[in-house]
Amino acid sequence: MDKTVGTAREAVADIPSGAKLAVGGFGVCGIPSATIRALAELGVSDLEIWSNNCGVDGTGLGTLLEQRQVRRVIASYIGGNKEFARQYLAGELELELSPQGTLAERLRAGGMGIPAFYTPAGVGTAMADGGIPWRYGTDGAVAVESPPKEVRTFPGEGGTRDYVLEHGLRADFALVRAARGDRAGNLVFHSSARNFNPLCAMAGRTTVAEVEQLVEEGDLDPDEIHLPGIFIDRVVPLDEHDASDKPTEKLTFRTGQETS
Repeated sequence: MDKTVGTAREAVADIPSGAKLAVGGFGVCGIPSATIRALAELGVSDLEIWSNNCGVDGTGLGTLLEQRQVRRVIASYIGGNKEFARQYLAGELELELSPQGTLAERLRAGGMGIPAFYTPAGVGTAMADGGIPWRYGTDGAVAVESPPKEVRTFPGEGGTRDYVLEHGLRADFALVRAARGDRAGNLVFHSSARNFNPLCAMAGRTTVAEVEQLVEEGDLDPDEIHLPGIFIDRVVPLDEHDASDKPTEKLTFRTGQETS
């Protein structure tokens, strides 16, 4: 089955305003920059984004934020994106913070058809008890706060332990990026660029994968495939320019005299 699509714009053309999107990447590592850019050009608005974070200002998801196309975000941290923080604190954006491992498992659970699960992460904190500001008002007061979550006690090694209930996430669409992929959607990721990409791909009802190198079916050794094509609906082969679009989040320079 050939799942290739001619352009990134064509692959995301049916994403409507108000859609829920799971987007791969960590900072700007492994982000699906071509499909995000296509969404920005199409002007789709009122989006709810589920991603580890929203990258940096002016890059990747930061572009959608700057163009006011995002209504709500589920993420692990605000990170180095100043516009993300400004919109949240100004009451222009709703933000649901989720522990990084919990967010990863919520995406995986959604993709595997698991509606909810229990985890010890966050027990005894506002993550479980509620009260975390989701949205501020224009006056700086909390307008919407997180609700309390169900906590149950389970037996375990050495006694009992409390666990908080977290719900799986199932997105309308998912956008991911891979180093290599075949026409059937089987994907191979490069090192740390794998990050949240497989999990987001699993969580999407319709998943778009942009690939830096397109190969024919049968060219990938089954043992090297990180994500099978059953989770992928559309494959976007990137041209040389888009395939090399890999921004650096932060440059660090050595100071002083180097020693050998």
